[in-house]
Amino acid sequence: MTLFSNIAVLVVALLHLYFLVLEMFLWNKPVGRRIFRLTPEFAQASAALAANQGLYNGFLAAGLLWGLGLGAAGFGIKVFFLGCVIVAGVYGAFTVSRRIFWVQAFPGVLALVLVLTTSGT
Repeated sequence: MTLFSNIAVLVVALLHLYFLVLEMFLWNKPVGRRIFRLTPEFAQASAALAANQGLYNGFLAAGLLWGLGLGAAGFGIKVFFLGCVIVAGVYGAFTVSRRIFWVQAFPGVLALVLVLTTSGT
């Protein structure tokens, strides 16, 4: 069962690396504008903010990968960073778009439930 929880944590980490790429490198590109539903003008005006946000997503991914790398000793680190992912996703859902809950917070919740329920196995 721990394998499944680790796979779930890895998926969340990979999602956040994907967010990093989208926000830091593709924000002004057609694919980034399409995914985030941005006008070229807004994308240009908000590019620095998006890059900063992407960097934070990278830190979340790094923390999750760190927790995975520590094996059983990384339990607390995984719980902490999944909690950060969930809080950020809920905040984004309330302040930007409900879609953020399903893309960011919900996978974090699923991974956290798996981590918490398989910690002893």
